[in-house]
Amino acid sequence: MVPLGWQWGVIGLILATAISLYANALIARLHEFGGTRHIRYRDLAGFIYGSKAYSLTWTLQYINLFMINVGYIILAGSALKAAYVLFREDDGMKLPYFIAIAGLVCAMFAICIPHLSALGIWLGFSTVLSLVYIVIAFVLSVKEGIKSPPRDYSIPGTPTSKIFTTIGASANLVFAYNTGMLPEIQATIKQPVVKNMMKALYFQFTVGVLPLYMVTFGGYWAYGSSTPTYLMAGVNGPVWAKAMANIAAFLQSVIALHIFASPMYEYLDTKHGIKGSALAFRNLSFRIMVRGGYLAINTFVSAVLPFLGDFMSLTGAISTFPLTFILANHMYLVTQKNKLTSIQKLWHWINICFFAILSAAATIAALRLIALDSKTYHPFADI
Repeated sequence: MVPLGWQWGVIGLILATAISLYANALIARLHEFGGTRHIRYRDLAGFIYGSKAYSLTWTLQYINLFMINVGYIILAGSALKAAYVLFREDDGMKLPYFIAIAGLVCAMFAICIPHLSALGIWLGFSTVLSLVYIVIAFVLSVKEGIKSPPRDYSIPGTPTSKIFTTIGASANLVFAYNTGMLPEIQATIKQPVVKNMMKALYFQFTVGVLPLYMVTFGGYWAYGSSTPTYLMAGVNGPVWAKAMANIAAFLQSVIALHIFASPMYEYLDTKHGIKGSALAFRNLSFRIMVRGGYLAINTFVSAVLPFLGDFMSLTGAISTFPLTFILANHMYLVTQKNKLTSIQKLWHWINICFFAILSAAATIAALRLIALDSKTYHPFADI
């Protein structure tokens, strides 16, 4: 909301919701294309286009998921730091230290949960933890907003910088809604798969986005253009409530990261023939070494580059736009071309061209923002 303001922020969030629902629905309808269940995004692309598309899709998906993992580790570290400063006013612990602790906890969780289906009850905990954070953040920010003087809602920066930040923010919006792993999620749904997946999508992009809207609009209304990146870092209120929200954000980040790291875990397990009991010495040691190493890289990147928003914009531009919008529309166009009218074909080509242009523009904007922020922030910055 900060780089977009009220008008374009609200319009952008609603448009991002609508186009994300549409694009994900296209992918969901192709789940059983050709009489085969496609349980991975790269498998679907490879089935339609061939081996080169398989490799390219996996590369884009990996970049997308890697940055999501980095984002969750930064969020977890920020939540830990916010909880720490509630009780200690010294400057002894910096953000990179908390990011390192968060990465260690994420690695321990990844070692203990061998595969995605083993999450089970943890997904329920994740939902509860998310709601705890959202409710507390919303209530405290609105309570403070009622008592605060008029806020500044203007978009910061020069006219030129506003253009670039607005374009970059569009990539952030789609990145917030899309994971690039819908077929992997759809593979866990019972029959009828497509029908049930569509029900889930309709629920997620209607009822499911309301908590997101609530905390986003509430936080921006309360603090305006000075809204912090991590909302609870700037909220005032009872210490117990803020501590509960921060711990909930930390724990939920640990669980959520595992979901988005699972495609990489599954790929590595399959490549190295990891089968059988999760407690077998070979399997356990493999998870410790490989998953621990993978998350160590994620943690290092998180600590070195904690100004995440710019990198999320870049990731949205180079991977989320192509995966979720360009590829989804083109795959649907290719597979359903004999069933589509001329108007429908034109509609999909307009989407492909529009998002290709937007992807290129967002890439340039994100690179500019990274270059500017690199002059402001140093590696391992405490922000």
